[in-house]
Amino acid sequence: MVAWSLRRYGAEMRTQDIHRVLLGTFVRPAQETGTGHPRVEAVYGYLIRHEAGLVLLDTGVGVGDSETEDRYRPRRIALPEALGGVGVTLDEVDVVVNCHLHFDHCGGNPMLPGRPVMCQRQELEDARRGNYTMDHLIDYRGSRYDLLDGEAEIRPGVHVIPTPGHVDGHQSLVVKCEDGTVVLAGQSHDTASGWSADALAASAKALGHSQPLPLAPAWMERLLAFDPKRVVFAHDAAIWEPA
Repeated sequence: MVAWSLRRYGAEMRTQDIHRVLLGTFVRPAQETGTGHPRVEAVYGYLIRHEAGLVLLDTGVGVGDSETEDRYRPRRIALPEALGGVGVTLDEVDVVVNCHLHFDHCGGNPMLPGRPVMCQRQELEDARRGNYTMDHLIDYRGSRYDLLDGEAEIRPGVHVIPTPGHVDGHQSLVVKCEDGTVVLAGQSHDTASGWSADALAASAKALGHSQPLPLAPAWMERLLAFDPKRVVFAHDAAIWEPA
């Protein structure tokens, strides 16, 4: 369940202070995979051990309606169990960041009442319009939102960067560590290979290629400007690293 061990080396964060936590799996139906075959996908959250408190990106798979349950057949790992695997309790989580508010990313939010949930203002507005996610995962007892309008440094060295595409209000985290920067991309891309393709597209002119060229998302250059050492994802265990 843990990609990196949790250890502290002085006051500065290191990449070892970031955990990948398995929160469950689901089966994406054949009509959504583009391959004609169903695919089992994992759901990952990420815990950041910051000296100002624990930051958790995404909280797991919520319970949907019967149609959603039948369509995706999720298997959940309860948030307390998932965090327990890295030696953390619910009470120790200081702040929640959701890359977006679909039910497979915010399912554990109601277990953290009173904790600030940081998301883009547009994302919460879209979620509250209905037919977007599961309503009981949005305005639950004790829900508290710290809404963002664009980029923000929510803790020293921890940056929220809007990365619209999967949904308009999607956001990713950039964590600047002593030994390199890590991008927690969420579902900006479903796979590491998808990220790699867009990273190359954003660099195509600099590499000397002529038009016509593929278009990368407008925010790709912004993320690459942080010179990431690695990039990790919400639904792919693969890790992107620069050449």
